[in-house]
Amino acid sequence: MTGFTYETVLSTIDDKGVRTITLNRPDSLNAMNLQLIKDVAAAFNDANADHATRAIIFTGSGRAFCAGDDRRAHVHPENETEARAIVDAIQRATQAIVFGAKPVVGAINGWAVGGGFEWAINCDFPIWAKSAKGFFPEVSLNLFVTGAVTSLLPAVAGLNKAREMLFLGERYTADQLKEIGVAWRIVEDTELKDAAQVVAEKLSALPPPSVRAMKRVLNQSAACDLNRALLLETDATVAGFLDPETTQRLTNFQ
Repeated sequence: MTGFTYETVLSTIDDKGVRTITLNRPDSLNAMNLQLIKDVAAAFNDANADHATRAIIFTGSGRAFCAGDDRRAHVHPENETEARAIVDAIQRATQAIVFGAKPVVGAINGWAVGGGFEWAINCDFPIWAKSAKGFFPEVSLNLFVTGAVTSLLPAVAGLNKAREMLFLGERYTADQLKEIGVAWRIVEDTELKDAAQVVAEKLSALPPPSVRAMKRVLNQSAACDLNRALLLETDATVAGFLDPETTQRLTNFQ
């Protein structure tokens, strides 16, 4: 297997054209610092530009897929320009996942929290381990969601359920997420890697032009305007980052 090199992400490809992108900060439950966010965007952009890559598996190393914002790395932004740069970096990762040419199979293990939950929803075929859980704490932290989930989540779960998930921040099991359409498939924890590989190999065997067209059209027609959602989310999240109360709530978050 060959791959690109990043500081916080592993990226390898096998002889079937399946590239596996793995969040690799296991000691922090793959929590999102700025380097991880930038590496995810770079890894997906590189994979989408790589002729040998025909399908992508997205997963996390260790005990979690992604535990959301790394509170230890959070620094209150000095001004709007600094805050916007952070949020733009987050949104670039989603753009690379959702708008990229290659289909993405999520292998969601452990916790998927906040931005990590967003990345799970960004996947075209999200497979969740039986023990995995996800939730959105953003509103309770005086923040806002990113990742185009204000468009994608109502499309897959319905508007009422999306309101519940985004406002109330309740924690959901994989089985619950399967019932509402957020998880595509549930497998035993020990079967997660193999299950994702099987689906990715099926996708890699399909003609790339038709796969690319199907992904593009489905994402644009099934949800509302994803680009507009990203812009509106960015403005709302920047405002949240600039509020000093947000930093205090992040510090106290359990």
